[in-house]
Amino acid sequence: MAAEVKRKISAASARSHTRRSKSDSSSTISSAGGGDKNGGGGETNGWMFMKFLLVFFAGFLAWAYQAACPPAPKKVGPPDGLPITTPRIKLRDGRYLSYKEFGVPKESAKYKIIYVHGFDSVKHYAVVATTASPALIEDLGIYIVSFDRPGYGESDPDPKRTLKSLATDTEELADQLELGPKFYAVGFSMGGQIIYSYLKYIPHRLAGAALIAPVVNYWWRGLPANLSQQAFSTQFLQDQWSLRVAHYLPSLTYWWNTQKLFPILTVIAHSPDILSRQDRELVPIFTAGRAGIEEQVRHQGEYESVHRDLNIGFGSWEFDPTEIENPFPENEGSVHIWMGDEDILVPVMLQRYIAQQLPWVKYHELTGAGHMFPYAKGNSDAILKALLVGET
Repeated sequence: MAAEVKRKISAASARSHTRRSKSDSSSTISSAGGGDKNGGGGETNGWMFMKFLLVFFAGFLAWAYQAACPPAPKKVGPPDGLPITTPRIKLRDGRYLSYKEFGVPKESAKYKIIYVHGFDSVKHYAVVATTASPALIEDLGIYIVSFDRPGYGESDPDPKRTLKSLATDTEELADQLELGPKFYAVGFSMGGQIIYSYLKYIPHRLAGAALIAPVVNYWWRGLPANLSQQAFSTQFLQDQWSLRVAHYLPSLTYWWNTQKLFPILTVIAHSPDILSRQDRELVPIFTAGRAGIEEQVRHQGEYESVHRDLNIGFGSWEFDPTEIENPFPENEGSVHIWMGDEDILVPVMLQRYIAQQLPWVKYHELTGAGHMFPYAKGNSDAILKALLVGET
């Protein structure tokens, strides 16, 4: 009986059920369609964001490349270049080297010296010529020629500059000025460092050499790592970073020393913090007479002068100065290193080590002296007499 009983469904209930079914079906379809629309919108937004990142990254790289690339150096000489105020010689590769002569005429000179200026400097600042006593220059018959190193002053830049090219440039200068088969070489600071390339590549042309407060490259392989690191840590933090860039990332040297985000090399910034006690006392002497000349130092552009100097001086050297052989085995000449024990720029501990490794070098250390000690009264005379006549 019970199985035969059927439940009665009213018409209203049937209509209501039908409406719900249609509504549910419509809702399902609508929901599926809405999901497609939202998914498509998400993909579009993601693609637009990726395009934005690509454009931003490309723009950043373009800016970084432009910031890292130095402008072309200014031209020197006629018809539309910077003025020429001193004589120049034309080198074999077509570049011009500017020079200035001091002392007695070379035709009557007994001693002929080529002077190599330091970092951020020019030929006019030949300290042994400008501060030595005129009487000594005259009595000994000393002729001195100083030249603008490539990219400085009125000498053309050398984009292919190497340690060896600096030596051969000097040899060409000596030949064109007819200084004879041998000449003396004196270098100050970065110029003193360059004398090592003379000892390496043109020792046969040297009658003697003096390195005054020569800059030391912390990455010379002959320096003990612990000693080099100890000396490096005494430098200003901003200098440590600047020198690391010059050594490891030379292509960024220009950007690093022209950007405004971090402090740049103290020497380039002309910071007084690099001056020792004695240096501060000597400021009036080594800055005298520089009005109208100082602007010549970098007037071709910073890169080919100071920045390339950094890359060469603190780059990877193809030889180790601590392994240079004695150029005067028969004592027919001498090599001298002069150093102040309070030099802030060049750690004296490294200079002492180099002097120990090169026992044939005559090492002179001045107590209480800073980096600019050759400007102190009597020091240039002492340097010249030790080099030329063996007096100390």
